[in-house]
Amino acid sequence: MKIKKFFCLLALGVSVLMSAQGQVSIESLLTEMVNRDAISRFPQNNFRLKQASSYNRASKTPKDTVGWFTNNDFNKGEKSINFIRIEENKGEKEWVMMEDSGPGAIVRVWSPWLDQLKPGSDIIIRIYLDGNPKPVLEGNMISLFDGTGIFPYPFAHQSLRSGVSFFPIPYAKSCKITALKQPFFFQYTYKKYNQGTAVKTFTMKDFNNAKPLIEKIGKELLNPQNTKEGKKVAIKESVKTNKEASISLPTGEGAVRSLVLKLGDYKNPAVTRSVVLKMEFDGQQTVWTPIGDFFGTGIGLNPVQGWNQTVDADGTMSCRWVMPYKKSGKITVVNLGKESVDVQLEARVGAYKWDAQTLYFNAAWRGQYPVPTRPFSDWNYVSLKGRGVYVGDALTIMNPVAKWWGEGDEKIWVDGEDFPSLFGTGTEDYYAYSWGGRSTEFYEHPFHAQPRSYVYNKLNPKTTNEKNTSGYSTETRTRALDGMPFESSLVLDMEVWSGTKCDMGYGVGMYWYGDVNTTSNRTPDPKGVLVIPPLPEGFPHTIKMNDKK
Repeated sequence: MKIKKFFCLLALGVSVLMSAQGQVSIESLLTEMVNRDAISRFPQNNFRLKQASSYNRASKTPKDTVGWFTNNDFNKGEKSINFIRIEENKGEKEWVMMEDSGPGAIVRVWSPWLDQLKPGSDIIIRIYLDGNPKPVLEGNMISLFDGTGIFPYPFAHQSLRSGVSFFPIPYAKSCKITALKQPFFFQYTYKKYNQGTAVKTFTMKDFNNAKPLIEKIGKELLNPQNTKEGKKVAIKESVKTNKEASISLPTGEGAVRSLVLKLGDYKNPAVTRSVVLKMEFDGQQTVWTPIGDFFGTGIGLNPVQGWNQTVDADGTMSCRWVMPYKKSGKITVVNLGKESVDVQLEARVGAYKWDAQTLYFNAAWRGQYPVPTRPFSDWNYVSLKGRGVYVGDALTIMNPVAKWWGEGDEKIWVDGEDFPSLFGTGTEDYYAYSWGGRSTEFYEHPFHAQPRSYVYNKLNPKTTNEKNTSGYSTETRTRALDGMPFESSLVLDMEVWSGTKCDMGYGVGMYWYGDVNTTSNRTPDPKGVLVIPPLPEGFPHTIKMNDKK
Protein backbone atom coordinates (compact mmCIF):
# COMPACT_ATOMS: atom_id res chain seq x y z
CA MET A 1 0.00 0.00 0.00
CA LYS A 2 2.86 2.36 0.83
CA ILE A 3 4.44 1.71 -2.58
CA LYS A 4 1.10 2.30 -4.32
CA LYS A 5 0.58 5.52 -2.34
CA PHE A 6 4.13 6.65 -3.25
CA PHE A 7 3.52 6.14 -6.97
CA CYS A 8 0.14 7.93 -6.75
CA LEU A 9 1.82 10.93 -5.09
CA LEU A 10 4.64 10.81 -7.67
CA ALA A 11 2.12 10.78 -10.53
CA LEU A 12 0.29 13.72 -8.95
CA GLY A 13 3.54 15.64 -8.60
CA VAL A 14 4.48 15.01 -12.23
CA SER A 15 0.98 16.07 -13.29
CA VAL A 16 1.21 19.32 -11.31
CA LEU A 17 4.69 19.99 -12.72
CA MET A 18 3.52 19.39 -16.30
CA SER A 19 0.51 21.64 -15.72
CA ALA A 20 2.75 24.41 -14.37
CA GLN A 21 5.06 24.09 -17.34
CA GLY A 22 2.13 24.48 -19.76
CA GLN A 23 0.44 27.19 -17.75
CA VAL A 24 0.00 30.69 -19.14
CA SER A 25 1.57 33.18 -16.74
CA ILE A 26 3.37 36.52 -16.64
CA GLU A 27 6.65 34.68 -17.15
CA SER A 28 5.44 32.48 -20.00
CA LEU A 29 3.95 35.45 -21.85
CA LEU A 30 7.07 37.58 -21.43
CA THR A 31 9.16 34.71 -22.75
CA GLU A 32 6.75 34.21 -25.65
CA MET A 33 7.02 37.93 -26.52
CA VAL A 34 10.65 37.54 -27.66
CA ASN A 35 10.47 33.92 -28.89
CA ARG A 36 10.88 34.37 -32.64
CA ASP A 37 10.12 30.71 -33.36
CA ALA A 38 6.84 30.83 -31.42
CA ILE A 39 5.10 33.17 -33.85
CA SER A 40 6.02 30.91 -36.80
CA ARG A 41 3.74 28.24 -35.35
CA PHE A 42 -0.01 28.16 -34.81
CA PRO A 43 -0.38 28.64 -31.03
CA GLN A 44 -0.60 25.51 -28.88
CA ASN A 45 -2.73 27.45 -26.39
CA ASN A 46 -5.29 28.37 -29.03
CA PHE A 47 -6.88 31.80 -28.63
CA ARG A 48 -8.64 34.53 -30.56
CA LEU A 49 -7.57 38.14 -30.31
CA LYS A 50 -10.36 40.46 -29.17
CA GLN A 51 -10.59 44.17 -28.50
CA ALA A 52 -12.74 46.34 -26.28
CA SER A 53 -12.73 49.91 -27.56
CA SER A 54 -14.77 53.10 -27.63
CA TYR A 55 -15.75 52.42 -31.26
CA ASN A 56 -18.92 54.16 -32.35
CA ARG A 57 -21.90 51.99 -31.32
CA ALA A 58 -23.89 53.37 -34.27
CA SER A 59 -21.67 51.14 -36.45
CA LYS A 60 -23.66 47.92 -36.62
CA THR A 61 -23.49 46.70 -40.23
CA PRO A 62 -21.77 47.75 -43.49
CA LYS A 63 -25.25 47.79 -45.06
CA ASP A 64 -25.97 50.94 -43.05
CA THR A 65 -23.57 53.24 -44.90
CA VAL A 66 -24.34 56.12 -42.52
CA GLY A 67 -23.93 54.40 -39.15
CA TRP A 68 -21.02 52.23 -40.32
CA PHE A 69 -18.89 55.31 -41.04
CA THR A 70 -20.08 57.56 -38.22
CA ASN A 71 -17.00 58.92 -36.49
CA ASN A 72 -18.34 59.44 -32.96
CA ASP A 73 -15.91 56.85 -31.53
CA PHE A 74 -15.36 58.48 -28.14
CA ASN A 75 -17.32 59.47 -25.05
CA LYS A 76 -18.13 63.07 -24.36
CA GLY A 77 -21.40 64.16 -22.81
CA GLU A 78 -24.51 62.23 -21.86
CA LYS A 79 -25.37 61.19 -25.42
CA SER A 80 -22.08 59.29 -25.89
CA ILE A 81 -22.44 55.68 -24.76
CA ASN A 82 -19.47 53.99 -26.41
CA PHE A 83 -18.79 51.73 -23.44
CA ILE A 84 -20.54 48.70 -21.95
CA ARG A 85 -22.54 50.17 -19.05
CA ILE A 86 -22.41 52.26 -15.88
CA GLU A 87 -22.65 50.40 -12.58
CA GLU A 88 -22.52 51.42 -8.94
CA ASN A 89 -19.93 50.07 -6.51
CA LYS A 90 -20.24 51.10 -2.86
CA GLY A 91 -21.79 54.40 -3.84
CA GLU A 92 -19.28 55.08 -6.64
CA LYS A 93 -20.13 55.11 -10.31
CA GLU A 94 -17.93 52.99 -12.53
CA TRP A 95 -17.95 53.03 -16.34
CA VAL A 96 -17.33 49.47 -17.62
CA MET A 97 -15.02 49.52 -20.66
CA MET A 98 -14.03 45.85 -20.97
CA GLU A 99 -15.58 42.64 -19.68
CA ASP A 100 -14.54 39.08 -20.50
CA SER A 101 -15.29 35.68 -18.97
CA GLY A 102 -13.04 32.65 -19.20
CA PRO A 103 -9.25 32.45 -19.44
CA GLY A 104 -7.44 35.30 -21.17
CA ALA A 105 -4.72 37.95 -21.05
CA ILE A 106 -4.63 41.67 -21.76
CA VAL A 107 -1.76 42.13 -24.25
CA ARG A 108 -2.12 45.73 -25.49
CA VAL A 109 -3.54 48.92 -24.02
CA TRP A 110 -3.88 52.25 -25.83
CA SER A 111 -4.93 55.38 -23.89
CA PRO A 112 -4.77 58.87 -25.46
CA TRP A 113 -4.34 62.29 -23.92
CA LEU A 114 -7.63 64.01 -23.16
CA ASP A 115 -6.39 67.20 -24.84
CA GLN A 116 -3.98 67.29 -27.79
CA LEU A 117 -1.93 70.11 -26.22
CA LYS A 118 -2.13 69.04 -22.55
CA PRO A 119 -0.39 65.80 -21.55
CA GLY A 120 -2.18 63.25 -19.42
CA SER A 121 -5.65 62.49 -18.12
CA ASP A 122 -7.53 62.83 -14.84
CA ILE A 123 -9.38 59.51 -15.26
CA ILE A 124 -8.70 56.66 -12.80
CA ILE A 125 -9.26 53.09 -13.98
CA ARG A 126 -9.54 49.78 -12.16
CA ILE A 127 -8.74 46.26 -13.38
CA TYR A 128 -10.64 43.45 -11.66
CA LEU A 129 -9.62 39.81 -12.26
CA ASP A 130 -11.43 36.52 -11.58
CA GLY A 131 -14.42 38.21 -9.93
CA ASN A 132 -12.35 39.60 -7.07
CA PRO A 133 -14.16 42.70 -5.70
CA LYS A 134 -10.78 44.34 -5.09
CA PRO A 135 -8.98 45.57 -8.21
CA VAL A 136 -5.55 44.08 -8.86
CA LEU A 137 -4.54 47.37 -10.51
CA GLU A 138 -5.82 50.90 -10.02
CA GLY A 139 -4.35 54.10 -11.38
CA ASN A 140 -4.37 56.93 -13.86
CA MET A 141 -5.60 55.94 -17.32
CA ILE A 142 -2.45 57.34 -18.96
CA SER A 143 0.40 57.06 -16.44
CA LEU A 144 -0.46 53.43 -15.63
CA PHE A 145 0.45 52.56 -19.22
CA ASP A 146 3.03 55.12 -20.38
CA GLY A 147 6.16 53.72 -18.74
CA THR A 148 6.04 56.04 -15.72
CA GLY A 149 3.90 53.66 -13.65
CA ILE A 150 4.51 50.08 -12.54
CA PHE A 151 4.98 48.74 -16.07
CA PRO A 152 8.46 49.80 -17.22
CA TYR A 153 9.69 50.97 -20.58
CA PRO A 154 9.69 49.54 -23.24
CA PHE A 155 6.71 47.34 -22.31
CA ALA A 156 4.78 50.54 -21.57
CA HIS A 157 5.79 53.86 -23.05
CA GLN A 158 4.83 57.41 -23.94
CA SER A 159 3.80 57.24 -27.55
CA LEU A 160 2.82 60.40 -29.42
CA ARG A 161 0.12 61.95 -27.19
CA SER A 162 -0.85 58.61 -25.68
CA GLY A 163 0.22 55.83 -23.36
CA VAL A 164 0.68 52.36 -24.84
CA SER A 165 1.40 49.13 -22.99
CA PHE A 166 2.20 45.62 -24.19
CA PHE A 167 2.79 44.22 -20.71
CA PRO A 168 0.75 40.98 -20.35
CA ILE A 169 -1.95 40.77 -17.66
CA PRO A 170 -3.23 37.16 -17.58
CA TYR A 171 -6.41 35.98 -15.87
CA ALA A 172 -7.90 32.52 -15.28
CA LYS A 173 -11.64 33.25 -14.98
CA SER A 174 -12.60 36.82 -15.89
CA CYS A 175 -11.51 40.39 -16.43
CA LYS A 176 -13.35 43.69 -16.01
CA ILE A 177 -11.90 47.17 -16.58
CA THR A 178 -13.73 50.23 -15.31
CA ALA A 179 -13.23 54.00 -15.12
CA LEU A 180 -14.29 56.22 -12.23
CA LYS A 181 -15.58 58.89 -14.63
CA GLN A 182 -16.72 58.85 -18.23
CA PRO A 183 -13.81 57.50 -20.33
CA PHE A 184 -12.80 59.37 -23.49
CA PHE A 185 -11.14 57.07 -26.09
CA PHE A 186 -9.82 53.61 -25.13
CA GLN A 187 -8.61 50.30 -26.54
CA TYR A 188 -7.96 47.10 -24.56
CA THR A 189 -6.75 44.20 -26.69
CA TYR A 190 -6.78 40.73 -25.18
CA LYS A 191 -6.23 37.07 -25.89
CA LYS A 192 -9.34 34.98 -25.32
CA TYR A 193 -8.11 31.42 -24.73
CA ASN A 194 -10.09 28.25 -25.28
CA GLN A 195 -11.99 27.05 -22.23
CA GLY A 196 -9.81 24.80 -20.11
CA THR A 197 -6.57 26.65 -20.81
CA ALA A 198 -4.53 26.80 -17.61
CA VAL A 199 -3.79 30.43 -16.71
CA LYS A 200 -2.11 31.84 -13.61
CA THR A 201 -3.85 35.12 -12.79
CA PHE A 202 -1.76 38.30 -12.52
CA THR A 203 -0.84 39.34 -8.98
CA MET A 204 1.50 42.06 -7.76
CA LYS A 205 3.49 39.38 -5.94
CA ASP A 206 4.09 37.49 -9.19
CA PHE A 207 4.86 40.77 -10.96
CA ASN A 208 7.54 41.65 -8.39
CA ASN A 209 8.98 38.13 -8.56
CA ALA A 210 9.23 38.46 -12.34
CA LYS A 211 11.27 41.71 -12.27
CA PRO A 212 14.61 40.07 -13.21
CA LEU A 213 12.92 38.48 -16.24
CA ILE A 214 11.17 41.77 -17.06
CA GLU A 215 14.51 43.57 -17.09
CA LYS A 216 16.09 40.85 -19.27
CA ILE A 217 13.26 40.85 -21.84
CA GLY A 218 13.19 44.66 -21.91
CA LYS A 219 16.87 44.77 -22.84
CA GLU A 220 16.29 42.22 -25.62
CA LEU A 221 13.44 44.27 -27.08
CA LEU A 222 15.58 47.42 -27.18
CA ASN A 223 18.62 45.69 -28.64
CA PRO A 224 17.41 43.36 -31.41
CA GLN A 225 20.30 41.52 -33.03
CA ASN A 226 20.63 39.92 -36.45
CA THR A 227 21.86 36.40 -35.91
CA LYS A 228 25.44 35.54 -36.77
CA GLU A 229 24.77 31.83 -36.50
CA GLY A 230 23.80 29.46 -39.28
CA LYS A 231 24.89 29.31 -42.90
CA LYS A 232 25.45 32.63 -44.67
CA VAL A 233 24.17 32.94 -48.25
CA ALA A 234 24.85 36.23 -50.03
CA ILE A 235 25.10 38.07 -53.34
CA LYS A 236 26.53 41.44 -54.34
CA GLU A 237 25.79 42.58 -57.87
CA SER A 238 24.25 45.20 -60.12
CA VAL A 239 20.71 44.37 -61.21
CA LYS A 240 19.61 45.90 -64.49
CA THR A 241 16.13 47.27 -65.14
CA ASN A 242 13.47 44.55 -65.38
CA LYS A 243 16.00 41.94 -64.25
CA GLU A 244 16.42 40.02 -61.01
CA ALA A 245 19.08 38.40 -58.85
CA SER A 246 18.53 35.40 -56.58
CA ILE A 247 20.08 33.32 -53.84
CA SER A 248 19.17 29.68 -53.27
CA LEU A 249 18.95 28.55 -49.66
CA PRO A 250 20.59 25.38 -48.29
CA THR A 251 18.48 22.31 -49.05
CA GLY A 252 16.79 20.39 -46.28
CA GLU A 253 14.86 21.48 -43.22
CA GLY A 254 15.78 24.95 -41.99
CA ALA A 255 14.70 28.57 -41.55
CA VAL A 256 15.85 32.00 -42.62
CA ARG A 257 16.65 33.72 -39.33
CA SER A 258 17.83 37.09 -40.61
CA LEU A 259 17.74 38.87 -43.95
CA VAL A 260 19.84 41.95 -44.74
CA LEU A 261 19.48 44.08 -47.88
CA LYS A 262 21.34 47.23 -48.94
CA LEU A 263 21.11 49.19 -52.19
CA GLY A 264 23.92 51.24 -53.66
CA ASP A 265 22.06 54.51 -53.12
CA TYR A 266 18.64 55.93 -52.34
CA LYS A 267 18.84 59.23 -54.23
CA ASN A 268 15.56 58.43 -55.95
CA PRO A 269 13.01 57.83 -53.13
CA ALA A 270 10.91 55.70 -55.51
CA VAL A 271 13.62 53.01 -55.48
CA THR A 272 12.16 51.56 -52.29
CA ARG A 273 8.93 50.94 -54.18
CA SER A 274 10.38 49.80 -57.55
CA VAL A 275 12.76 47.23 -56.03
CA VAL A 276 10.79 44.17 -54.92
CA LEU A 277 11.56 41.17 -52.71
CA LYS A 278 10.26 37.83 -53.92
CA MET A 279 10.58 34.61 -51.91
CA GLU A 280 9.75 30.97 -52.53
CA PHE A 281 9.65 28.21 -49.93
CA ASP A 282 9.23 24.56 -50.89
CA GLY A 283 8.38 25.58 -54.44
CA GLN A 284 5.62 28.03 -53.50
CA GLN A 285 5.95 31.82 -53.74
CA THR A 286 4.88 33.37 -50.43
CA VAL A 287 6.45 36.84 -50.59
CA TRP A 288 6.12 39.60 -53.19
CA THR A 289 6.56 43.03 -51.64
CA PRO A 290 8.42 46.28 -52.43
CA ILE A 291 11.40 46.64 -50.11
CA GLY A 292 10.10 49.88 -48.55
CA ASP A 293 6.89 48.17 -47.49
CA PHE A 294 8.66 44.97 -46.45
CA PHE A 295 11.18 46.65 -44.14
CA GLY A 296 8.90 49.50 -43.02
CA THR A 297 10.75 52.48 -44.49
CA GLY A 298 7.97 53.49 -46.87
CA ILE A 299 8.87 55.66 -49.88
CA GLY A 300 12.48 56.77 -49.53
CA LEU A 301 15.02 56.03 -46.83
CA ASN A 302 13.49 56.67 -43.40
CA PRO A 303 15.60 55.05 -40.66
CA VAL A 304 13.75 53.19 -37.91
CA GLN A 305 14.40 50.36 -35.46
CA GLY A 306 11.87 47.75 -34.39
CA TRP A 307 11.92 44.26 -32.94
CA ASN A 308 11.38 42.56 -36.31
CA GLN A 309 12.75 45.12 -38.79
CA THR A 310 15.48 47.77 -38.77
CA VAL A 311 16.39 50.41 -41.35
CA ASP A 312 19.75 52.07 -40.71
CA ALA A 313 20.76 55.55 -41.83
CA ASP A 314 23.33 54.07 -44.25
CA GLY A 315 20.57 52.20 -46.08
CA THR A 316 21.09 48.76 -44.52
CA MET A 317 17.70 47.09 -44.07
CA SER A 318 17.30 44.09 -41.76
CA CYS A 319 14.48 41.64 -41.15
CA ARG A 320 14.37 39.10 -38.30
CA TRP A 321 11.14 37.21 -39.06
CA VAL A 322 11.76 33.46 -38.87
CA MET A 323 10.95 31.87 -42.26
CA PRO A 324 10.90 28.07 -42.04
CA TYR A 325 10.90 25.58 -44.91
CA LYS A 326 11.05 21.81 -45.28
CA LYS A 327 13.20 21.28 -48.35
CA SER A 328 14.12 24.41 -50.29
CA GLY A 329 13.99 28.18 -50.45
CA LYS A 330 14.87 31.01 -52.80
CA ILE A 331 15.10 34.78 -52.27
CA THR A 332 15.02 37.13 -55.25
CA VAL A 333 15.50 40.87 -55.71
CA VAL A 334 13.52 42.24 -58.67
CA ASN A 335 14.36 45.63 -60.19
CA LEU A 336 11.29 47.18 -61.81
CA GLY A 337 12.83 50.65 -61.98
CA LYS A 338 14.26 52.51 -64.98
CA GLU A 339 17.89 52.32 -63.83
CA SER A 340 20.23 49.57 -62.64
CA VAL A 341 20.60 49.15 -58.89
CA ASP A 342 23.55 47.83 -56.90
CA VAL A 343 22.31 45.17 -54.48
CA GLN A 344 23.85 43.49 -51.45
CA LEU A 345 21.69 40.67 -50.06
CA GLU A 346 22.54 38.32 -47.20
CA ALA A 347 20.48 35.59 -45.55
CA ARG A 348 21.37 33.56 -42.47
CA VAL A 349 19.83 30.11 -42.46
CA GLY A 350 19.74 28.08 -39.25
CA ALA A 351 18.25 24.89 -37.88
CA TYR A 352 14.48 24.58 -37.43
CA LYS A 353 12.34 21.65 -36.33
CA TRP A 354 9.23 21.47 -38.51
CA ASP A 355 6.06 20.17 -36.81
CA ALA A 356 2.28 20.13 -37.33
CA GLN A 357 1.94 23.69 -36.02
CA THR A 358 4.61 25.18 -38.30
CA LEU A 359 3.50 27.83 -40.80
CA TYR A 360 5.11 29.50 -43.82
CA PHE A 361 6.01 33.20 -43.73
CA ASN A 362 4.03 35.37 -46.17
CA ALA A 363 4.21 39.02 -47.20
CA ALA A 364 2.17 40.85 -49.82
CA TRP A 365 1.47 44.36 -51.06
CA ARG A 366 -1.49 46.38 -52.18
CA GLY A 367 -1.39 49.91 -53.60
CA GLN A 368 -3.95 52.24 -55.06
CA TYR A 369 -3.93 55.78 -56.44
CA PRO A 370 -6.17 57.64 -56.45
CA VAL A 371 -8.26 56.62 -53.43
CA PRO A 372 -11.25 58.99 -53.17
CA THR A 373 -12.19 60.01 -49.62
CA ARG A 374 -15.85 60.47 -50.56
CA PRO A 375 -18.02 58.57 -50.19
CA PHE A 376 -16.52 57.05 -47.02
CA SER A 377 -15.29 53.51 -47.57
CA ASP A 378 -13.39 50.57 -46.12
CA TRP A 379 -10.09 49.86 -47.89
CA ASN A 380 -9.14 46.20 -47.73
CA TYR A 381 -5.57 45.44 -46.67
CA VAL A 382 -5.92 41.71 -47.20
CA SER A 383 -8.41 38.82 -47.06
CA LEU A 384 -7.03 35.42 -46.07
CA LYS A 385 -8.52 31.94 -46.27
CA GLY A 386 -7.14 28.95 -44.38
CA ARG A 387 -5.19 28.70 -41.13
CA GLY A 388 -2.56 31.15 -39.99
CA VAL A 389 -1.45 34.05 -37.79
CA TYR A 390 -1.50 37.70 -38.92
CA VAL A 391 1.62 39.45 -37.63
CA GLY A 392 1.90 42.99 -38.99
CA ASP A 393 1.73 45.67 -41.64
CA ALA A 394 3.34 48.88 -42.88
CA LEU A 395 1.09 51.58 -44.33
CA THR A 396 2.29 54.46 -46.51
CA ILE A 397 -0.22 57.09 -47.52
CA MET A 398 -0.01 60.25 -49.60
CA ASN A 399 -2.23 63.04 -48.32
CA PRO A 400 -2.65 65.94 -50.78
CA VAL A 401 -3.92 68.41 -48.15
CA ALA A 402 -2.69 69.77 -44.82
CA LYS A 403 -5.71 68.59 -42.82
CA TRP A 404 -5.80 65.27 -40.97
CA TRP A 405 -6.41 62.12 -43.00
CA GLY A 406 -6.50 59.24 -40.51
CA GLU A 407 -9.83 59.06 -38.65
CA GLY A 408 -10.54 55.70 -40.28
CA ASP A 409 -10.97 52.66 -38.02
CA GLU A 410 -9.56 49.16 -38.44
CA LYS A 411 -12.24 46.49 -38.83
CA ILE A 412 -10.97 42.92 -38.56
CA TRP A 413 -13.16 39.85 -39.04
CA VAL A 414 -11.84 36.43 -37.98
CA ASP A 415 -13.22 33.02 -38.99
CA GLY A 416 -16.37 34.35 -40.65
CA GLU A 417 -17.78 36.21 -37.66
CA ASP A 418 -20.76 38.55 -38.11
CA PHE A 419 -19.08 41.57 -36.49
CA PRO A 420 -15.37 42.45 -36.35
CA SER A 421 -13.33 41.03 -33.46
CA LEU A 422 -11.40 44.29 -33.54
CA PHE A 423 -13.16 47.57 -34.32
CA GLY A 424 -10.91 50.54 -33.67
CA THR A 425 -11.12 54.28 -33.19
CA GLY A 426 -8.71 55.68 -35.80
CA THR A 427 -5.83 54.72 -38.05
CA GLU A 428 -3.30 56.46 -35.79
CA ASP A 429 -4.73 54.57 -32.80
CA TYR A 430 -4.17 51.27 -34.61
CA TYR A 431 -0.55 52.36 -35.05
CA ALA A 432 -0.37 53.30 -31.35
CA TYR A 433 -0.41 57.10 -31.17
CA SER A 434 -3.13 59.77 -30.99
CA TRP A 435 -4.18 63.25 -32.06
CA GLY A 436 -2.74 62.43 -35.46
CA GLY A 437 -3.50 65.86 -36.91
CA ARG A 438 -0.74 67.24 -34.71
CA SER A 439 1.40 64.12 -34.15
CA THR A 440 3.46 64.46 -37.33
CA GLU A 441 6.80 63.68 -35.72
CA PHE A 442 9.02 60.62 -35.94
CA TYR A 443 8.72 57.96 -33.25
CA GLU A 444 9.77 54.35 -32.85
CA HIS A 445 9.12 51.44 -30.51
CA PRO A 446 9.88 47.69 -30.79
CA PHE A 447 6.36 46.97 -32.08
CA HIS A 448 5.24 50.16 -33.84
CA ALA A 449 6.59 53.34 -35.35
CA GLN A 450 6.00 56.39 -37.53
CA PRO A 451 9.18 56.46 -39.66
CA ARG A 452 7.96 59.45 -41.64
CA SER A 453 5.22 62.09 -41.49
CA TYR A 454 4.95 65.31 -43.50
CA VAL A 455 8.62 66.41 -43.87
CA TYR A 456 9.88 64.72 -40.71
CA ASN A 457 11.81 61.53 -40.08
CA LYS A 458 14.60 60.34 -37.74
CA LEU A 459 17.15 62.44 -39.63
CA ASN A 460 14.91 65.53 -39.66
CA PRO A 461 13.08 65.73 -36.29
CA LYS A 462 10.11 67.99 -35.69
CA THR A 463 10.70 71.08 -33.54
CA THR A 464 7.43 73.00 -33.96
CA ASN A 465 3.78 72.45 -33.09
CA GLU A 466 2.27 72.88 -36.57
CA LYS A 467 -0.40 70.49 -37.85
CA ASN A 468 0.41 69.95 -41.54
CA THR A 469 -0.20 66.28 -42.39
CA SER A 470 0.28 66.50 -46.17
CA GLY A 471 2.68 64.39 -48.18
CA TYR A 472 3.86 60.88 -47.34
CA SER A 473 3.28 59.25 -43.96
CA THR A 474 4.47 55.76 -43.06
CA GLU A 475 3.08 53.81 -40.08
CA THR A 476 4.27 50.36 -38.98
CA ARG A 477 2.96 47.76 -36.58
CA THR A 478 4.30 44.29 -35.92
CA ARG A 479 2.78 41.82 -33.51
CA ALA A 480 4.13 39.49 -30.83
CA LEU A 481 1.61 38.68 -28.08
CA ASP A 482 -1.10 40.45 -30.12
CA GLY A 483 -0.66 38.27 -33.20
CA MET A 484 -4.03 37.25 -34.65
CA PRO A 485 -4.60 33.50 -35.19
CA PHE A 486 -7.31 32.40 -37.62
CA GLU A 487 -8.47 28.90 -38.54
CA SER A 488 -10.61 29.58 -41.61
CA SER A 489 -10.36 33.26 -42.57
CA LEU A 490 -9.24 36.78 -41.71
CA VAL A 491 -10.31 40.05 -43.32
CA LEU A 492 -8.56 43.32 -42.43
CA ASP A 493 -10.14 46.57 -43.63
CA MET A 494 -8.97 50.10 -42.83
CA GLU A 495 -11.58 52.81 -43.10
CA VAL A 496 -10.71 55.72 -45.41
CA TRP A 497 -11.86 58.72 -43.36
CA SER A 498 -10.29 62.07 -44.15
CA GLY A 499 -11.73 65.40 -43.06
CA THR A 500 -11.33 66.62 -46.64
CA LYS A 501 -12.85 65.50 -49.91
CA CYS A 502 -9.74 64.64 -51.94
CA ASP A 503 -7.83 61.84 -53.66
CA MET A 504 -5.25 60.06 -51.51
CA GLY A 505 -2.68 57.38 -52.24
CA TYR A 506 -2.54 54.13 -50.24
CA GLY A 507 0.12 51.42 -50.19
CA VAL A 508 0.49 48.70 -47.58
CA GLY A 509 2.72 45.70 -46.94
CA MET A 510 1.16 42.90 -44.88
CA TYR A 511 2.86 39.99 -43.06
CA TRP A 512 1.35 36.71 -41.91
CA TYR A 513 2.14 33.05 -41.36
CA GLY A 514 0.00 30.43 -43.06
CA ASP A 515 -0.35 26.77 -43.98
CA VAL A 516 0.70 25.62 -47.43
CA ASN A 517 -2.94 25.89 -48.59
CA THR A 518 -3.69 29.25 -46.97
CA THR A 519 -4.52 31.81 -49.69
CA SER A 520 -4.85 35.59 -49.96
CA ASN A 521 -6.53 38.00 -52.35
CA ARG A 522 -3.19 39.71 -53.04
CA THR A 523 -1.15 38.91 -56.14
CA PRO A 524 2.07 40.48 -57.54
CA ASP A 525 1.41 43.92 -59.02
CA PRO A 526 4.49 45.02 -61.02
CA LYS A 527 2.60 47.86 -62.71
CA GLY A 528 1.04 49.12 -59.49
CA VAL A 529 4.35 49.55 -57.64
CA LEU A 530 5.47 52.01 -60.31
CA VAL A 531 2.49 54.28 -59.67
CA ILE A 532 3.98 56.58 -57.04
CA PRO A 533 1.31 58.99 -55.75
CA PRO A 534 2.57 62.51 -56.56
CA LEU A 535 3.27 64.95 -53.75
CA PRO A 536 1.05 68.05 -53.67
CA GLU A 537 2.20 71.04 -55.68
CA GLY A 538 4.69 73.20 -53.77
CA PHE A 539 5.42 70.48 -51.19
CA PRO A 540 8.70 71.22 -49.32
CA HIS A 541 11.21 68.49 -50.18
CA THR A 542 13.17 68.59 -46.94
CA ILE A 543 13.38 64.90 -46.01
CA LYS A 544 17.06 64.14 -45.43
CA MET A 545 18.60 61.07 -46.99
CA ASN A 546 22.01 59.48 -47.11
CA ASP A 547 23.29 59.80 -50.68
CA LYS A 548 26.51 57.84 -50.15
CA LYS A 549 27.12 54.88 -52.39
